[in-house]
Amino acid sequence: MMEKIISLCKRRGFIYPSSEIYGGVEAIWDYGPLGALLKNNIKNFWLKRFVQEKEDIVAIDGSVIMNPKVWEASGHLEDFSDPLMECKNCHSRFRADYITNSKFIGQGRAKKENQCPVCGGENFTEAQQFNLMFKTFLGPIENKAHQAYLRPETAQSMFTNFKLVLDSSRKKIPFGIAQIGKVFRNEITTGNFIFRCREFEIAEIEYFVKPGNDEKWFKNWVKEWERFFLDFGIKKKNLRRFEHPKDKLAHYSKRTVDIEYKFPWGWDELAGIANRTDYDLKRHSQFSGSDLSYYDKEEDKNYIPYVIEPTMGIGRALLAFLIDAYEEIKGGRSKTTKAVKEKEVILHFDKRLAPIKAAVLPLVKNKLSLVKKAREVYNLIKPNFISQYDEVGSIGRRYRRQDEIGTPYCLTIDFDTLKDETITIRDRDTMKQERVKIRELVNYLQEKLK
Repeated sequence: MMEKIISLCKRRGFIYPSSEIYGGVEAIWDYGPLGALLKNNIKNFWLKRFVQEKEDIVAIDGSVIMNPKVWEASGHLEDFSDPLMECKNCHSRFRADYITNSKFIGQGRAKKENQCPVCGGENFTEAQQFNLMFKTFLGPIENKAHQAYLRPETAQSMFTNFKLVLDSSRKKIPFGIAQIGKVFRNEITTGNFIFRCREFEIAEIEYFVKPGNDEKWFKNWVKEWERFFLDFGIKKKNLRRFEHPKDKLAHYSKRTVDIEYKFPWGWDELAGIANRTDYDLKRHSQFSGSDLSYYDKEEDKNYIPYVIEPTMGIGRALLAFLIDAYEEIKGGRSKTTKAVKEKEVILHFDKRLAPIKAAVLPLVKNKLSLVKKAREVYNLIKPNFISQYDEVGSIGRRYRRQDEIGTPYCLTIDFDTLKDETITIRDRDTMKQERVKIRELVNYLQEKLK
């Protein structure tokens, strides 16, 4: 399944290996024309759902590089690490828990427990902690005094800006700060396409609540986070919740629940919700000397808010939407003609997420009158919808091409169009066709694409 998804993504312009002409970069990917549109649609609807439609959440856009003391206060310099083991035979390096938990069995040359997937060797070094943050330097001198880091999460700028956001937005507890941004993690073991990368985007909310109300808000955010994926087309049977055991929680967490998706390789984390308590604001108050407490006018007292943190990876969400939308039909769907292909692929994206909303297709390209009218229709709709114009190949081949990238509607300009100013609109999922007047087209599509 994953091989088919990866092939489709590259062939149709969703996702490419970064710097491929130079051999690529492990676990770093570029989003092509369709992938960029799909990713932006996910981000835009996330912002609409959790910022535009809510009165109690505001957005910020923090910097990738912060003062190094931020990471000291947050605990990342001490606790943001994975156990690293090296194969003594081929010197390949892996996360220790992946080796000891037999995660590599069936991959490469790993046929049993504690075996290297690269060479099959069984001798490893002792596990050592490896910090996942990328280091860089500020200014021309590369020494410890000028060392900085690329952020591994977006959360910290929401904590360091807590008071500034509170004062400028005039919000009251409970309220949230939302952010979408690039983060960087020097993962030891990568894989499963864009699931585990070294450069990726996440969407996070830090929701500040009164201590004692944190469990109520935690449960609420678990439901809201899960609902986002269901509302945009993920099948309920492919989602489940996973409660982290108490002894496995991150150093800052009181409770964490993951929203897991049934990927082709099994259940894995799609998104998460953590109760970070007052850990972050308290630590930043201590390390910076700034008062990050909240003054409650109703109770006439100051306290450090607790924080509920819903987080999701944009790339992982995109991958889940792709997998869930993918359908392969042997012999194709046409019942009127003999199948000319072994299979037909359709991406049943939610219409709001589909990269291309409508494709304009002249019935044939060698009739200038049809091409001219098709161009008129294309120019009419493209200010309102992301659209494509396609005249290459038979009409059936063009339909299949649009189905394969998830385009909800194909607009065909035929010889009747020249007579009555109507066009045929074909639905991606049902293949049903409807005649619509050109002058009503924009309103028709707006209604359909709501």
